[in-house]
Amino acid sequence: MFNFFFNGFRPWMRLFFCLWFALNLAACRTAPPMSRADLSAPGWKSLQGQAVWRAGHHAPEIAGELLVATHVSGRVLLQFTKSPFPLVIAQTSTNGWQLEVPAQGRFYSGRGPWPARVLWFELPPALAGRALPSRWRWRLAENRSWRLDNPATGESLEGWLNP
Repeated sequence: MFNFFFNGFRPWMRLFFCLWFALNLAACRTAPPMSRADLSAPGWKSLQGQAVWRAGHHAPEIAGELLVATHVSGRVLLQFTKSPFPLVIAQTSTNGWQLEVPAQGRFYSGRGPWPARVLWFELPPALAGRALPSRWRWRLAENRSWRLDNPATGESLEGWLNP
């Protein structure tokens, strides 16, 4: 059957069609959206506070409220809000991640480990005292304030959290 179909094609066209077909079969699929976190459910621990975010060297600073919630299962929810609007909502689980920027209508998700270039995913491990990728710097001050930044891009987040 395939010989009949490919009979009129040149060899390079056959190769192109086969590659196109194989790539479409193995195409990546983004992970489905994670369920909403119910922070009142057992197992959640929340920290709330204030933070100032700068997206890059020449970007303006944005002050807002920060929520970092962790679950005993390993799930994490982080929300940065400029009242009354959430600016960034980041979530991770043991097998995936998602990042939502509602003001821009953007949504990203994936399976496996989160992208190391995204500041929002690096904050919970930094707060827990775990090692970060080399591009990130973490400083903890005596007054319980902290700063997470990427010197190469100029992106930074600094603030404090109440238990």
